[in-house]
Amino acid sequence: QVKLVESGGGLVQSGESLTLSCAPSGSISDIGVMGWYRWAPGKQRELVAAVSSGGSTKYEDSGEGRFTISRDNAKNTLYLQMNSLKPEDTAVYYCYAEKFGYDYWGLGTQVTVSS
Repeated sequence: QVKLVESGGGLVQSGESLTLSCAPSGSISDIGVMGWYRWAPGKQRELVAAVSSGGSTKYEDSGEGRFTISRDNAKNTLYLQMNSLKPEDTAVYYCYAEKFGYDYWGLGTQVTVSS
């Protein structure tokens, strides 16, 4: 089983940046795909970005060019660097991990972008 703990959310103004972190229990090198999803009120949950254990990345269109996902095996942490934030980025952001065919989710961290 994998426990995921997110941090780094908060309230920022439009155009500012935030970095989200996700620390898994156990070694991150034992985990396959990791990623970030977000869920805004009245909208469906959507993938923001994902990274494989080999470092291949995938981004949702609205975050392409503004968001960067990375995983640091030495620090055992997954990151999501978010630049040029927009009010429509406001949501709860959830860390996700896949290990041995099972999916795990964190409790989420709130990101609020004011205009």
